[in-house]
Amino acid sequence: MDALDWQLALGRAPGLTARLLRTALAALGSARWGAPGTEELFGQRAHALDALGWPPAARAALRAPDSARIAADRRWVERERIVLLDAADPLYPPLLAHLPTAPALLYVRGDAATLGTPQLAMVGSRNPTQPGRRTAQEFAAYLSRAGLTITSGLALGIDAASHEGALRSSGRTVAVLATGLDDVYPPQHRALAARIAAQGALVSEFPPGTPPLRANFPHRNRIISGLSAGTLVVEAARRSGSLITARLAGDAGREVFAIPGSIHNPMARGCHSLIRAGAKLVENAADILDELRFAHPKQEVMFDAAGHDSRARGLGTLDKEYKILLDALGFAPASLSSLVERTGLPSQSVASMLLILELGGTVGLHAGGRYARL
Repeated sequence: MDALDWQLALGRAPGLTARLLRTALAALGSARWGAPGTEELFGQRAHALDALGWPPAARAALRAPDSARIAADRRWVERERIVLLDAADPLYPPLLAHLPTAPALLYVRGDAATLGTPQLAMVGSRNPTQPGRRTAQEFAAYLSRAGLTITSGLALGIDAASHEGALRSSGRTVAVLATGLDDVYPPQHRALAARIAAQGALVSEFPPGTPPLRANFPHRNRIISGLSAGTLVVEAARRSGSLITARLAGDAGREVFAIPGSIHNPMARGCHSLIRAGAKLVENAADILDELRFAHPKQEVMFDAAGHDSRARGLGTLDKEYKILLDALGFAPASLSSLVERTGLPSQSVASMLLILELGGTVGLHAGGRYARL
């Protein structure tokens, strides 16, 4: 077996963490996987694994590797151009490496260097409201233009909207899978996954052939939060996997952000719960950049769904529809339905423009889902 085969064997060793692998390599005097002497750890000196406290299943997998399965994995890796990052690789993401449960091996499709860029995790409901979906897209677009890589889990709803927002602004995005990289889940996101791989990276700790098991999703969530400097929850019910991601981020000492919503929106209750527990309330995307001490985009331009730019800090350059909306809005809070009635514009267009103006700092959201000029 050569170094690649041993890396693939790592991926089939249950319970093996990055920390345990680095400790083992240090015990051999090796700083890099595949260096001379490394294979001795799993051959003549296999007893060393017992002394290092490796899990029994991991020890068994590496003492007697399944050569047929490793050969099949190798053919897949070489055919699909999958990058393997073990815990001693210089490209192994540094923030993730701090987690005591970080996996010993990552499978990556796309640009592996993306995993080392500054990242913000964006997560939320699989069944968001339309305003929530637009909020995720616009936040992701704005933050990716500022240079943050948007990291999420490729799920339906807020995850997909966050990836889309980054892609549409030509930013980087990372999708963490709860399956092997040979099986995109959900299947309707295969095209989205291909775009992410071309403009960022798909990553998984699971070897090929791993199906979407329920138990794997919390493991996926710890990777999402572990890669990122902070986690933003856009919309989430009170019981939501997104709250697990946020809790894991907090446990790791990372920032947790939450966007508040209407008290009548059940998808806002998870965010309100996080805010009560100490998460930072986010009113606009700039709040996140300020908290992370990240530079703002040079041109603070937001885009609506049709691609029209609205320079929210320079109202003279706004499109005609935006001027009509602002004239109708005034400084007294008004509901979406009243603004539709005043302007004669379609409700979906008004909602989209209000979000863009809000992100740009021109419009503020008040209680009961009403808006007013700032």
